Amino acid sequence: MRKSLTYSLLLLLLITACTHRFEGVEDNTPVGNMECLWQTLDQKYCFFDEKEVSWQSVHDAYLPSVQCIPTDDYLTLFDTLASMVNTLNDGHVNLYSSFDVSSCSTWYEGYATNFNWSAIKSYYIPSYRVAGGAYYAILPNDSIGYMYVPDFETPVSSNNMAYILRSFLPCRGLIVDVRNNGGGDLSYAYQLAATFFSDDQVIGYWQHKNGVGHDDFSSLEEQHLHKKDMPSSWFRPVVVLCNRHTYSAANFFVSMMRYSDYSAIIGGVSGGGGGMPLSYELPNGWLLRFSSVRMFDRDKQSIEGGITPNYLVDDDPQTPQDEIIEAAIQWITNYYKNDTSH
Repeated sequence: MRKSLTYSLLLLLLITACTHRFEGVEDNTPVGNMECLWQTLDQKYCFFDEKEVSWQSVHDAYLPSVQCIPTDDYLTLFDTLASMVNTLNDGHVNLYSSFDVSSCSTWYEGYATNFNWSAIKSYYIPSYRVAGGAYYAILPNDSIGYMYVPDFETPVSSNNMAYILRSFLPCRGLIVDVRNNGGGDLSYAYQLAATFFSDDQVIGYWQHKNGVGHDDFSSLEEQHLHKKDMPSSWFRPVVVLCNRHTYSAANFFVSMMRYSDYSAIIGGVSGGGGGMPLSYELPNGWLLRFSSVRMFDRDKQSIEGGITPNYLVDDDPQTPQDEIIEAAIQWITNYYKNDTSH
């Protein structure tokens, strides 16, 4: 994931999330700050069951090291607490200070990159337009539209989409690329997805942490996609491209698009990030951000670990072609071969 995109996403979510103080440990010492962090997550974090982490064991493993940190050694304390929260393997768990921001990388390490924007621009769309948060063009010689949405920090508005789809009127299919999209505003993901549905839909569920126990949650609440948010529609084949760096709001976009009647998901397993973040302040003023609401797809399955595409395809960085785009082109071609009504 591009570092600048990751940092801006984390900063955006930090700013927009509510910040609270934990009513518990208030001792501004290294141990006091660790205990406050540990207890906050112990009572309010929502994915202990999926992460398979013994949080008590993490506490016991880190406590001796924290006890040895001098009160004025804030750098060592920050690095130690950052390492501690990274055991949760969650890109939505971060520690913020005035001198650094922690982030977890283990959730995407070891996966193929599966994206090269420079190569795509050179080989597929040497000329393109930009509308809101989308880059778009018609692929040469294929009568297929291509949209790249790099994040959900900038919306693709209904007005943007009207012009984009107008330019794609000659096209027999559309590719929506959200590879390396690290997320942003969830409402923008809902709005874009509404393009590919004809009416309102129950598109997923969420569940709030409502008690101090690891299994204390509210009942599932329906999440609705509203067609009025995006009057423009596309009812021809659409392929969504994703990779492991497709995270958070982009991950939920991929989840929603699985329920469109004309769609396929192609690429690598998405990154997950199926939790809504909340921020708490430690005694020393640092902020702890973490997942406090867990999200599910329409089949009531958690999306925290990522979405498996309909077709798993890896790109070969040694070739000018993008195998994932090529697979999308082939899927659209086969759609018409297999459906005599088109």
